[in-house]
Amino acid sequence: MGRKNRRRDEEARPLGPAVSSRQVEAHPDGDWIVQRTSGSAATKPYRCPGCDQLIPPATPHVVAYPAEDPSGLESRRHWHTPCWSARDRRAPRGGR
Repeated sequence: MGRKNRRRDEEARPLGPAVSSRQVEAHPDGDWIVQRTSGSAATKPYRCPGCDQLIPPATPHVVAYPAEDPSGLESRRHWHTPCWSARDRRAPRGGR
């Protein structure tokens, strides 16, 4: 019988090397580690906290998490690039 290489739901996925660049950005709500993700690295849909819309697979986007969470596993969020750029100028939408 074959081996199952499936991740358990409670296991967090690490941020992989397929993400392009990682940098620290200063914002009014603190410092954020921001990664620009290429379309080829995005393999599943995510919900953007800025507009509450889905980011389809294979869409370039931004992954961001507070700098005080060095692993980023608990608080990382996937944002549309324009939503991340505008997040200081508008409040997040939705309550999911």
